[in-house]
Amino acid sequence: MCTIVLAWQVFDDAPVAFAANRDELLDRPSEPPERRQWGAEVVAPADAEAEGTWEGYNEHGLLVAVTNRWVDADLAGERSRGLLVRDCLSHESAEDAARAVEGAVREAEYAGFNLLLADENAAVLLEWDGQLAVRNLQPGVHVVVNVGADGDYRIPQFRADAAEGQATNADRLREVMQVEPGEGVDSWLDRAGETIADHDYGVCVHGDGFGTRSSSLITVSETSCYEFADGPPCKTDYRAVEGQI
Repeated sequence: MCTIVLAWQVFDDAPVAFAANRDELLDRPSEPPERRQWGAEVVAPADAEAEGTWEGYNEHGLLVAVTNRWVDADLAGERSRGLLVRDCLSHESAEDAARAVEGAVREAEYAGFNLLLADENAAVLLEWDGQLAVRNLQPGVHVVVNVGADGDYRIPQFRADAAEGQATNADRLREVMQVEPGEGVDSWLDRAGETIADHDYGVCVHGDGFGTRSSSLITVSETSCYEFADGPPCKTDYRAVEGQI
């Protein structure tokens, strides 16, 4: 996944509102979101190749999502980042999951990642480039991409031009996705879905063998809701996932 938009503690009836596009090799096999038992009851898609996932939420109201992080360091990446997401979804809170990640990066090798953990009480961004940085997010709208989040970016030399463009697009996306006066969570998510499908913002990607494979809109609340587009959102409708928690 390469673009995450999070509204945290913005809406009274939905402390976590999330929109994201997943960019991946077009031939990498995956399974759509469904209810799963992964140490807790979870709603998540699955990477059929590495058996992890890139996003999901659990019965405790914890949302977890990951993007790759572009770094110049040559990281071994022996264990799938998607398995780390799956591990986090077994925890009861963002704070518990964050502590588990701190231990996990000491025990196994991972490629670069930006890992988002959010529940009603905390939103944490963990950034791994060979060293782990932990950010406690404040209430508001946040955008996470491969080079960082919320205006704090690290531009790798190996793909500097693409990284600069991504940072610019992320800033524009965060600006346009600020909550409008009187806007509710449903309206905000509808607008988020339209915006991350809009090619003017550069986050719905089409390439040779690689691109935006799917898109998600999730609210985590007393009545959580997960809508999934099984294809690029510019031409794929969002549909409610069956069997939600």
